[in-house]
Amino acid sequence: MKRDGHIHSPYCPHGTTDTFKQYIEKAIANCFTDITFTEHAPLPTGFIDPTPEQDSGMNPEFLMSYLNDLQCLQKRYARDIRIHIGLEVDYIHGFEQETREFLDTYGHYLNDSILSVHFLSWQNTFECIDYSPESFIDFSKKVGSVEQVYHLYYDTVLQSIKADLGKYKPKRIGHPSLVHKFQLAHKVKVDDTERIREVLDCMKLDGYELDVNSAGLSKAHCQEPYPPFAFIEYSKSIGLPAVFGSDAHSASDLHQHYHVIFPK
Repeated sequence: MKRDGHIHSPYCPHGTTDTFKQYIEKAIANCFTDITFTEHAPLPTGFIDPTPEQDSGMNPEFLMSYLNDLQCLQKRYARDIRIHIGLEVDYIHGFEQETREFLDTYGHYLNDSILSVHFLSWQNTFECIDYSPESFIDFSKKVGSVEQVYHLYYDTVLQSIKADLGKYKPKRIGHPSLVHKFQLAHKVKVDDTERIREVLDCMKLDGYELDVNSAGLSKAHCQEPYPPFAFIEYSKSIGLPAVFGSDAHSASDLHQHYHVIFPK
């Protein structure tokens, strides 16, 4: 099996208009047997997106079109590739009930989804930690330090693993070191070895999969996968199931760095 389990789509409001066909036919040409489209799910009712463009999640009005399109494409390409229908669902502290209600409503359409942390709660406000280097640095000043932001992030990822989001809760945890995205911009060295191992151990104990996400290798201020290579090896050592994800937001990024993560 050659699999890319984290792919976005033309329904991504901060992505590209590249078509499903472009993604699918590139995957077939590259001999992938399985792909999963994991578009950003609509954000919970009542949650205000803190990003300037407020485009972190799919427009709820388009959700059924997204699902219907993928059901048709599954059938059209069934002889060539297995297409899995998923979403990248945000875990947002304090919005667990709304997220569970969403999954209770739409989860039966999904067969391979991701649970990710992009937003951190701090003093009754939220921050998108992967928006820009400037916003990350400003947020770290509010919280107290970069190291404290790291701890807040890993605490939130652990909460996401433990959260009761119902029977359709995603079983794969997305990019669990996303907080590293701007590490070469803030230039603060944080030894978070024990925190990352804690997250991976918790995933293993509770029966989750790891999103081995190559996108960080293409980020100017990161230059490493999520999680870093040493922790990909650690996940193997503890028997944590791992799924490669390119986190592609364009067809050109599809399968990016696959052979770096999984060298022949």
